[in-house]
Amino acid sequence: MFELVTSEASYYKSLNLLVSHFMENERIRKILHPSEAHILFSNVLDVLAVSERFLLELEHRMEENIVISDVCDIVYRYAADHFSVYITYVSNQTYQERTYKQLLQEKAAFRELIAQLELDPKCRGLPFSSFLILPFQRITRLKLLVQNILKRVEERSERECTALDAHKELEMVVKACNEGVRKMSRTEQMISIQKKMEFKIKSVPIISHSRWLLKQGELQQMSGPKTSRTLRTKKLFHEIYLFLFNDLLVICRQIPGDKYQVFDSAPRGLLRVEELEDQGQTLANVFILRLLENADDREATYMLKASSQSEMKRWMTSLAPNRRTKFVSFTSRLLDCPQVQCVHPYVAQQPDELTLELADILNILDKTDDGWIFGERLHDQERGWFPSSMTEEILNPKIRSQNLKECFRVHKMDDPQRSQNKDRRKLGSRNRQ
Repeated sequence: MFELVTSEASYYKSLNLLVSHFMENERIRKILHPSEAHILFSNVLDVLAVSERFLLELEHRMEENIVISDVCDIVYRYAADHFSVYITYVSNQTYQERTYKQLLQEKAAFRELIAQLELDPKCRGLPFSSFLILPFQRITRLKLLVQNILKRVEERSERECTALDAHKELEMVVKACNEGVRKMSRTEQMISIQKKMEFKIKSVPIISHSRWLLKQGELQQMSGPKTSRTLRTKKLFHEIYLFLFNDLLVICRQIPGDKYQVFDSAPRGLLRVEELEDQGQTLANVFILRLLENADDREATYMLKASSQSEMKRWMTSLAPNRRTKFVSFTSRLLDCPQVQCVHPYVAQQPDELTLELADILNILDKTDDGWIFGERLHDQERGWFPSSMTEEILNPKIRSQNLKECFRVHKMDDPQRSQNKDRRKLGSRNRQ
């Protein structure tokens, strides 16, 4: 709890520096067009004002008693009523990053001034970009701090109730932030993909607010059995390119000019996959993809070859996500499941991968012989692939059990008593306002 208060004070100080040292600099104001300044700094003044009020309440609580009684009730109120300013700021991140890169490239005066301002001792050697990302880092850290408080408070106590409520509200804010970022980047990605597609079949509208890309890439399509002498010399596999969206599969051939000619498609819900038994080198990493209803309203079957075992498994998991995984699914939660802990941070390179932070605990749902794991992170239930070299397996069953227990505690459902307490706290919060 003490760390939550002191880290908020440090964060507020850095945020204040972003405003006073960079945003309100007269020379920056002259160089930037108002629309550029708005995209670059977004609603940071609103974020700063909320942080200031939040910090004052936390410090007042500390002054009441040297042993802090609780802080999660304050966190809960702010997460429920005021932290929506973070969603606005973080959702702008895609445009913010792009605008900053463009300004550095196109405006020499801006580039030189930022470099000069970064040299000020007040910045402690940190670049301007590290100040811009502060709000996103803070809201994520607040959630983790509350999570750690929750692990240490007494079970079935008032403190546990407020910590659970605060964690739940913060989780909703963080999810809304992530969703905001995703929506912005997804829309741009969909527009880019639509421009590259040429339809050999009846055109399918690609751009939709509820659609996003899950995976794309090249696979080899098997042309069929080549047993006769005349056919044996022909190419057994031909390159095809797949775009897999959350609700649609589009099958293409790559054509000159970075374009894709679409020759088949199917709703994702009508896809089935089947692994081939290893039949020698030729059929290694080959799987069967069935389209129960394709673009011509007929069933179609494709025999596809991936470049490696992990690539094959990743495609199969993405194409048909409801297939049974190798190990116990996290949703069953009752049986022991293999677990790993992140020992090296990892940044996702593909849409089906998972970004890992140090100390993340994950259940293993599937893994490949060539070093990839499909896992589910305990603290937020996010799933994805990551290299096994970034993690260490947790071999002690007692530690695995403890990790699951802590996870259940963080995500336990509201009981009626907690719901009543929560309503009372919300009502009290409104009355004070």
